[in-house]
Amino acid sequence: MFEAVEYVEEEYRGRPSGIPTERLLGLFPFEADAIVAAREAKRRHVDRRDYAWWVVRRQGERLAVWIADSRSGREFVMDLTSERIVEFA
Repeated sequence: MFEAVEYVEEEYRGRPSGIPTERLLGLFPFEADAIVAAREAKRRHVDRRDYAWWVVRRQGERLAVWIADSRSGREFVMDLTSERIVEFA
């Protein structure tokens, strides 16, 4: 199972507060389904001033296999062969 998780950092005086809130978007049998859910949450986050990021990972793990944030259009994935985070093209 894969989990999609959203983190949101409210802003204080125009800067991130440093205290994110975590929200589980759901559990999915396939990684691709979890990424679709995280992308949808990111799409709904448009025009908000707070900082948010989304991760997809295997349930119970801390290592993300997919990452995106609200301040860029970029997405990242874990390259298991090199054990590095790389930009998803």
